Amino acid sequence: MEYGIITQSVVSVRETPSEKSQMVNQLLFGDLFLIKFKKADWYLIETVYDNFEGWVFKLQVTAISESFFQKAVGSTGHFVHSLYGMAKGKNRNFPLLRGAQLPLWDQGNFQIEDEKYYYKKAVHAPSLMPTGSDIITVAKGYLEAPYLWGGRSPFGIDSPGLVQIVFKMNGIMLPREAAHQVEKGEQILFVEAAHAGDIAFFESNDGTINHSGIVLNGNKIIHAWGKVRIDTLDHQGIFNRELGVYSHRLRVVKSILSR
Repeated sequence: MEYGIITQSVVSVRETPSEKSQMVNQLLFGDLFLIKFKKADWYLIETVYDNFEGWVFKLQVTAISESFFQKAVGSTGHFVHSLYGMAKGKNRNFPLLRGAQLPLWDQGNFQIEDEKYYYKKAVHAPSLMPTGSDIITVAKGYLEAPYLWGGRSPFGIDSPGLVQIVFKMNGIMLPREAAHQVEKGEQILFVEAAHAGDIAFFESNDGTINHSGIVLNGNKIIHAWGKVRIDTLDHQGIFNRELGVYSHRLRVVKSILSR
């Protein structure tokens, strides 16, 4: 088995091994993966965090040894919370975005194999028992981020990507897609009983779960639609006051956090 890590600020994961192929996911600095297959200049990878498969261009990723891979997997997660920052190393400086994970971080220092780097600005280690307030604080950091299919960065993100990265930065693993996220947690019978930090799921006309967002206090929801925004939530779904319509039909609300 071969192992890799993302060492650029953000890397596109494609549906097929082509730059023209649809982007189905984004990986951020520090994301770990397994290399399952190689085709010309492309790798078929599987992410360690959520077992999501896709193709990446080999010049945008870094191969690592099994020993470093095991150390990185076992290290406590530390995440960049600033919108943007610059990591400094002996041979290169490079940008980091909100949500990047810093392997073996300790007092501002982290490393990739034997290369050491420094970044101290707004680094956060998840709480063992995150609260709804913790979830909402991170989620609101993405407000106004533009919608991007497959995106997971503050410069382009989709609805399940927002939910996943917010919970990841709080130490809770969720799948990449809304249709799989809905399988987690405990069902809330009435939307009025939902707490801040719960997740609401929405369905298409054929009943497919195709959208997710994070419940706020006051019958509100934060989600990615056009941009990361806050809208009204009720038993029917998401009501967009700008357009005067329900943009998404509610299917179910799930509680992920401990009550």
